[in-house]
Amino acid sequence: MKLVFVGLGKMGKSILKGALDRGFLRPGEVGVVGRTPERTRELAEAFGLRPLALKELAQAERVLLAVQPRDFPHLAPEIAHPGVGYISIMAGVSTAVLSRRLDTRRVVRAMPNLAAVIGESSTALTALREAREAGDLDFARSLFATVGDVYEIPEHLFDPFTAMSASAPAYLAVVAEALADAGVKMGMPRALALRLAAEALAATGELLKSRHPAQLKDEVASPGGTTIYGLHALEARSLRAAFYEAVEAATRRGHELGEAE
Repeated sequence: MKLVFVGLGKMGKSILKGALDRGFLRPGEVGVVGRTPERTRELAEAFGLRPLALKELAQAERVLLAVQPRDFPHLAPEIAHPGVGYISIMAGVSTAVLSRRLDTRRVVRAMPNLAAVIGESSTALTALREAREAGDLDFARSLFATVGDVYEIPEHLFDPFTAMSASAPAYLAVVAEALADAGVKMGMPRALALRLAAEALAATGELLKSRHPAQLKDEVASPGGTTIYGLHALEARSLRAAFYEAVEAATRRGHELGEAE
């Protein structure tokens, strides 16, 4: 088997679906291990995969670890097999920790985000030298390219990447909800307010692909107009500082999760 998923939650399913839909993998090349034998069979039947027990992972060329970081320490001894390459999407778990607990140097660390569900993820990758030499990094790059853009970055940037990019959908969802609530306060029907907020965020994302944020802001904010007054109110409430603090706090938490290992 080319790849076995250990854990198949929302993110794992999105990656699997992207790989199958794009033809990068075929169902017969993919195995799955769930939390229980019953869950394993359920997932395998849903996607046409091969259900496996942990002791059978040695049959795989590579294993994708899509479990919670807190579950990894007690799971690692059961899934460590010489000759297998490992790709982890666990937040905060470094390549050094992966290598030590799995007793191999063939480890790739990846961090996608929820936009993988719609094929628009930004995924960070890094790998140890042995994983690069074994082709594991190239495999991971092609795998995550089926669900969006891929960026190979130094590992010391992984926690900031996680705090900014992987967490961004949650931050921006709060922005959209707040913007919609503000519209409702001004008398707009909630369904319309939510639709407009979602469309505004989506359209702004597209515009920012070809413009600097400051340029886009200046294009919208005409002298003495409504937008500049709104921006002034946001600045008075320290919106920028709130985002600085959010990314800093999430980065610190990433460090803490890594140190716990």
